[in-house]
Amino acid sequence: MLSLFILKKSNIMKGIRFSEYIPDINSGGSFEELLKIFLQLLTITSGDVTEALNWMNQIDQKYNLTNNSYGMGNFIQELKDRNYIEENEIEKILTMTLKSEQAIRKQSLEEIFGKLKKGFMGNHRTNHSGLGDEATSDRREYYFGDLMEQIDITGSIKNSQINHGIDDFQLTENDIEVEERDFKTLTSTVLMIDISHSMILYGEDRITPAKKVAMALSELITTKYPKDTLDIIVFGNDAWPIEIKDLPYLQVGPYHTNTVAGLDLAINILKRRKTTNKQIFMITDGKPTCLKEGVKYYKNSFGLDKKIMNKTLDMAARSRRLGIPITTYMIARDSYLQKFVREFTKTNNGRAFYSNITGLGDFVFEDYIRNRRKRLR
Repeated sequence: MLSLFILKKSNIMKGIRFSEYIPDINSGGSFEELLKIFLQLLTITSGDVTEALNWMNQIDQKYNLTNNSYGMGNFIQELKDRNYIEENEIEKILTMTLKSEQAIRKQSLEEIFGKLKKGFMGNHRTNHSGLGDEATSDRREYYFGDLMEQIDITGSIKNSQINHGIDDFQLTENDIEVEERDFKTLTSTVLMIDISHSMILYGEDRITPAKKVAMALSELITTKYPKDTLDIIVFGNDAWPIEIKDLPYLQVGPYHTNTVAGLDLAINILKRRKTTNKQIFMITDGKPTCLKEGVKYYKNSFGLDKKIMNKTLDMAARSRRLGIPITTYMIARDSYLQKFVREFTKTNNGRAFYSNITGLGDFVFEDYIRNRRKRLR
């Protein structure tokens, strides 16, 4: 078994001295530190408080999360006192509260968006200038119809002094300098999440990062861009919308992948939106394997069924005709799947990313911000 070592600076000589790390048995996390772990576990367990606390107890036994003065019992009681969990008086079952749901979304946002926000300031903008409310560093001459609040007073006076001299001060139309403004755009986004059984197959949990991305994106939009809209739908054998508050509890089911049903619902939602910019983000790890024909399901678990593929491509073409780009985030790298995704993307004139589960959030957020800075249509 490998021992853990730490690095210490030596005061006697230059260099670094290695010594065995012996943890302090009295050291332990604060409530805030334990809460971060607890919220992560709640996401993984789909909101099962009891299972999350059982995992925390096991982790505590192995890694000493708590100490002699603050134990796991204290942490559980503080979760109740601070209204993160509550106990059903009749069934004696611990459940999450609204405060926990909000905390999970906020933590997901900080975890994913925190790595990107240093390179991004302010609200979303397009690259088109005009009558907006976001000033830029650009200046131009005055045109009839420009608003008074757009006039750069300092720059205009400076121009007057240059053009007419200090002794003969006058401000003409040609001296006036106007601040450029950026148009702000409103965007309607539908986020599609694959909840077919393959999202937890092969020993890899793919649904948890998908949920984190959805929660982080919803928190970003509701707090920073409240005029934008975000609809979230899940698709398996069928497709249906879910509320933001449902995300922590989302689970994979014994489903096939009916991508057609998901796209059809997403397009119908966006057709009702009055915004100019509309887009679909689709998170999936598998190939379409299902169609619904009337009340019956047509399935082919082996995938690449021509009937299913053609229907899926038809939906991509329909979305393109409506001016709705689809960005596909494939949590899989199988060559035969990539070939289909390339054809799907070409048909829609959209984009595709092939991501692992750790890089999914970066892709989604960077793409959302990039799309908000330009007109999609």
